[in-house]
Amino acid sequence: MSGEGLASDFAAEVAQWRERGLGRALGKASVSTSAKAVDFTSNDYLGLAKHPAVIAAAVRATEEHGAGGRASRLLGGGAPGTRKLELRFADWLGAESALLMPSGYQANVTLLPAIAGQGDVIVSDELNHASLIDAMRLSRATVHVYGHGDVDHAARLLAEASSARRRYLVTESIFSMDGDLAPLAELEEAAANASAGLIVDEAHAIGVIGEGGRGGCSAAGVMPLARIVTGGKSLGSAGGFIIGAEALIDLLVHRGRGFVFSTAVMPGIVGALGAALGLVHDANEARARLRKFAGVVARATGAATPDGAIVPVPIGDPVRAVAAQAALASEGFDVRAVRPPTVPDGTARLRVVCRADHTEESVAALAAALGGLGAREAPVQEVPVSESSPRPLVIVGTDTDIGKTVVSAAAALALDAWYWKPVQTGDDSDTLEVERLAGPLQSPLQSPLQGPSEGDDAAESGRAIAPPRYAFRLPASPHTAAAVENASIDVDELEIALERHRRAAAPRRLVVELAGGWLVPLVGDVTQADWISRPRGAESGLDVLLVARSSLGTLNHTLLTLEALRSRGVTPRALVLVGEPHEANAATLRGYVPHLFELPRLERLDRDALEAWLSRHPLKDALDHSLSDLTDD
Repeated sequence: MSGEGLASDFAAEVAQWRERGLGRALGKASVSTSAKAVDFTSNDYLGLAKHPAVIAAAVRATEEHGAGGRASRLLGGGAPGTRKLELRFADWLGAESALLMPSGYQANVTLLPAIAGQGDVIVSDELNHASLIDAMRLSRATVHVYGHGDVDHAARLLAEASSARRRYLVTESIFSMDGDLAPLAELEEAAANASAGLIVDEAHAIGVIGEGGRGGCSAAGVMPLARIVTGGKSLGSAGGFIIGAEALIDLLVHRGRGFVFSTAVMPGIVGALGAALGLVHDANEARARLRKFAGVVARATGAATPDGAIVPVPIGDPVRAVAAQAALASEGFDVRAVRPPTVPDGTARLRVVCRADHTEESVAALAAALGGLGAREAPVQEVPVSESSPRPLVIVGTDTDIGKTVVSAAAALALDAWYWKPVQTGDDSDTLEVERLAGPLQSPLQSPLQGPSEGDDAAESGRAIAPPRYAFRLPASPHTAAAVENASIDVDELEIALERHRRAAAPRRLVVELAGGWLVPLVGDVTQADWISRPRGAESGLDVLLVARSSLGTLNHTLLTLEALRSRGVTPRALVLVGEPHEANAATLRGYVPHLFELPRLERLDRDALEAWLSRHPLKDALDHSLSDLTDD
């Protein structure tokens, strides 16, 4: 059979997902609860998917115009009333025009690639939806990620992009997995100050908040460049609108590939959306009801008062989250576990969705069941984030297999820091080796990935703040190891994870070990140097420690790496030469770095040996300047 080898590779990849507690399934495994359990998982916030008027309108349009969209809009497809519907939605939201797409996902991946490209900059919230992230990738614009809801960080990134041709600031209004509302008024001001366009995905806010259910922008008095309004949630149907100025919509008709080359939305959807619009506008009582229910669930789980209908219940470990889902199903509740990669590593959760058509009895019963799970007592530990969170220390090598992992362990031990290796290649786990060499943290503070400790061992917790974001079996450069497994490394995802781990580590530092040398590619022509030397604000900067061999014939290699670092404006905090001490090399290199240390091959490689070496070499003093500048002045 053609492709048998590929099918075997696919099966092995899925098996790895299941081993990590991230398995998914269609059919009976995914819907067995929904037919008989109370639905606290879908996004039909106002219950309009089964509203008689919405169903009747869909039937009438289907009978009159047929079941299919037949062709793209530009080739005569769709329903005659589509343009009228678009203008109704635009008018409802106080905009000039709108464009209807088959889904909210397609609306996002059509909008950004049509208006942004090479030479442009997009500044994106770290928790933005996957469809927005994919849209940014397709646009080929430069993407900078700001901390979730951090307006100051977003403003700094926009200011640093002042030379870009165009600038965009992208956010959701109510976030799909965390349920919180973005600071839209402040973001609009930051965008205006930078002459940037604000783009807001209103998928989970339309119908739920704002006067007449007009969403987060309306509630905040904000008029963005573009809004994405989905039809498959509060509107009870399907499709997605891009809302904005006439000039924007006209450009999308010409350049929006997802619009130009897609079959039009089917007539039944157009009819259903038309009926839903009037119902949503008048659903004030239903909105109050679902918000009340969300508050009941939040109080039962110890969560903050929700901004909309979504209440996240933090679990942390994906296996525990699936077990909690099963426990609730056994009590008659359809509540789904959400796990990586939908949410960041270590933040698996139950996502509870409250709807207007729930009963007070079912909501009270769910609240009691959640309390019985102990969800309030066993969330992932949240570490307070300081605005002056220490700068991560990045361990960079001149080459591979030179002792970066040993130096990473020494640095983590000296600084009592967390450790993270973003990309692991080869079967040996550098994360486990650092755990062995550096030992537990020196004061009781759990990793954000760990559940609650018990008994007298609570004071000891592992070094690793998270497992590698990517792990490949081949011991090769990241881009080669990934290609062998038909995979690819997303540098934007690495940036998001780095910022999240930095904040979670506070007040400790985070030691980040790279894979291989400074100029090793991560994907395509994007190297580790490109990632590490990305522009970042002062509070999100990085420090670098360089590791090199100490032997005859390595001086040129080390000097070339130092030159490559300096060409990016990076001066390492220190250089560690690993191997038999070489007096001439060390004497030459001392003039190029603030601090130089020599770490010989240790006869017994363990924590005691590292502590003995650290007692004779002030590595901590050289590295313990967490807020110093990374780049040359």
